[in-house]
Amino acid sequence: MRASRLVSLLMLLQARGRMTAQELAEALEVSVRTVYRDVDSLSAAGVPVYGEPGHDGGYRLLDGYRTRLTGLTAAEAESLFLTGVPGAAADLGLTAAVTAAQLKLRAALPAELADRAGRVAERFHLDTPPWYRDGEATPHLPLIANAVWERLPVRMRYLRWEEPQKVTRTVDPHGLVLKAGQWYLVARAGSAFRTYRVSRILAAEVLTTPFDRAEGFDLAAHWASYLRGFDQRRYRDEATVRLSPRGLERLPQLVEAAVVAAARTTAGPPDGEGWTTVKVPIESTEAALAAFLQLGADAEVLTPPGLRARMIETIVSLGCVYATNGGRLFDRFQKE
Repeated sequence: MRASRLVSLLMLLQARGRMTAQELAEALEVSVRTVYRDVDSLSAAGVPVYGEPGHDGGYRLLDGYRTRLTGLTAAEAESLFLTGVPGAAADLGLTAAVTAAQLKLRAALPAELADRAGRVAERFHLDTPPWYRDGEATPHLPLIANAVWERLPVRMRYLRWEEPQKVTRTVDPHGLVLKAGQWYLVARAGSAFRTYRVSRILAAEVLTTPFDRAEGFDLAAHWASYLRGFDQRRYRDEATVRLSPRGLERLPQLVEAAVVAAARTTAGPPDGEGWTTVKVPIESTEAALAAFLQLGADAEVLTPPGLRARMIETIVSLGCVYATNGGRLFDRFQKE
């Protein structure tokens, strides 16, 4: 445990330069007194770490001192090679940079760890896009990524869902998110943060005057908050549905997790026929129609009336199609 902490302390000083004892203690989650002892141990082992007194003082390594990554455990070395996402790197135009970084990392590792880390790429592959769907073209992604990195505003032509569909926006790009194989831009538009699907950007121009990032902006926290509100914005209505035992069992295979969770929360006791009545959120009549038709005769929509009417209309139309075509097929077989 202490050996691992000493390596972590050394890496912190190597990566960040000068750090106070208090900063090191907070980063390592130990006491300041422990930091003092650890620094003394590093000095005794020949590591050129020294302290500078005064308000702007702290601990630092002798200029030019670097250490090889010999403090990594086998699991840590392997995990570093799992962090790379080749598809994402290619989208961002960073394939060469990622490859070079991995080569340098392997060169810095002891031979045994380098061999183990190299085997990770041979045995694990991350494929982010969902099944049965090609990745969307994102020709403007490298340009947007550069704007995010350089803190440069972007003037873009964007295709949105509502009218007018094609709009022009000037935004301050704060981050990019890869979700289920799709890239999303999180940007400040005016005083509010909005999310844009990169594949729907029709044209983009990077402006030359840098913007000031929002103080304390946390991309991961913002995205988590956005996802929490996404279902609330999307699911605007509610349906009451009777499900057979088989329909209740099949539900998780056919609908989204939010719908399944609502069904489990609202499920009452089975009725005399063994069917269960649940209340679930729906996005629209058409989306709900497609979802519940997948359950076939294992689901009966009770409300809202408009959705129930559309279910009946669709089922009757299907019956007519199959009855007509079925009769023709039967007549043809008889003649043959």
